[in-house]
Amino acid sequence: MQEVAVVARSIDGLDGYARPKDLARYREVAAGVARSLEGRTLWHVNSTAGGGGVAELLHELLGYVASSGVSCRWIVIDGDPSFFRITKRIHNRLHGSPGDGGELGAAEHNAYRAVLERELGTFLPLARPGDVAVLHDPQTAGLVEPLRGAGLSTVWVCHVGIDQPDEIARSAWDFLRPEIHAADALVFSRRAYVWKGLEDRPTFVIPPCIDPISAKNAEIGAAGVGAVLGAARVLPTFDAWKEARVEVGAIGTVRVHRPAEIVEEAPTPPGAPIVVQVSRWDRLKDHAGVLRAFAEHVPSELEAHLLLVGPSPASVSDDPEGVEVFEELHELWSRLPPDRRRRMHLVNLPVDDRIENAVVVNALQQRAEVVVQKSLAEGFGLTVAEAMWKTRPVVGSRVGGIQDQIADGRSGILVGPTDLPAIGSAIGALIADMGFAQAIGHAARERVRERFLPPHFLGAHLEVVRSILDGAP
Repeated sequence: MQEVAVVARSIDGLDGYARPKDLARYREVAAGVARSLEGRTLWHVNSTAGGGGVAELLHELLGYVASSGVSCRWIVIDGDPSFFRITKRIHNRLHGSPGDGGELGAAEHNAYRAVLERELGTFLPLARPGDVAVLHDPQTAGLVEPLRGAGLSTVWVCHVGIDQPDEIARSAWDFLRPEIHAADALVFSRRAYVWKGLEDRPTFVIPPCIDPISAKNAEIGAAGVGAVLGAARVLPTFDAWKEARVEVGAIGTVRVHRPAEIVEEAPTPPGAPIVVQVSRWDRLKDHAGVLRAFAEHVPSELEAHLLLVGPSPASVSDDPEGVEVFEELHELWSRLPPDRRRRMHLVNLPVDDRIENAVVVNALQQRAEVVVQKSLAEGFGLTVAEAMWKTRPVVGSRVGGIQDQIADGRSGILVGPTDLPAIGSAIGALIADMGFAQAIGHAARERVRERFLPPHFLGAHLEVVRSILDGAP
């Protein structure tokens, strides 16, 4: 188990980005929680400090809570390979996918609980009765009952789910339901994701958000975008950048110098239209489907280039399938005809420095003419809101939380997750009609401002905590 430092960040930094009424609501709720929690700690617990949406949320948002007078700490549990194989299996099943096809039986329960019992031995000496623990996703579900037994209040947050649950998804519910049933509150990102069998539990629906002034989302300007992508060796530039130093809002100067690892026939030509999908190397993100849709259904005369971008696959500790997924994608790419293969690039970004990685993703999204998120299942899809905030038109699958972000035809385009001709057609239409693309992009930014910025997410979560504290004896 390790603790990740939480650095206080004033919510005042969001003045001018978030709506005043949303900021006022957040400040009122945060002040109330700070008073009710005085002398106690609000813990957040998850399974990785980097490489996924939950870790990114916690890095960017907990500082706002800490600056509001709430004692807030972040703990990351350590798992062994067996633990992460089991939790990845649960993750896949929650999306309706069998994943590796393995069991979720007594042996898996024993292995799962053994790791969490070990982690409890480290965590409990740090915590005190009366503290509140917010536990994220399947990796932490088994902590609910023992923490409750130690006198802590618990909130379990499930960031993933499926719109129409099947027997595969229900098998994951059955594994986890006994673990989380004692929680003081349960939080899901969509109403459709709430499981059957939890009707007697306090349940809340809170979609995630992005931070508009983080390294991932702050405006860095056209010159900064070119310098960053050149220094990361993602796109060629006229200047031979060995490194770039860019000013990123309140963060200050960020140095970009680590090169990406790219599988490509040749570099992307300067000025070519760019289509980007950024996501972990996960089968549910369906990089292979994006590759085929682009190769077969985006007109070659547009001379657009596709960049499939993800973290270096061995770097994501709680996802044991990343290396295998990338190797499969590489093999598919290598079998494409040369004239199509030259317009497609597989990009592994280094994650040694979280801020540097975020700035490179930021630059890619700002540079893209179109951003794609062709997931087969998706809890929310932070990359969608990130691109929308940057006024990029997004082509997204009509699944999960992507549907909550995109108003089809107005703030993006929704397509069936397996309809490759429709995906290619939507990409092509946006590249061919940049006036339409720009109108979509500007509407997208306003939708994010209205629904998916930190005051909404943090205020709602703190209201859950306040409801627990107000009900405590």
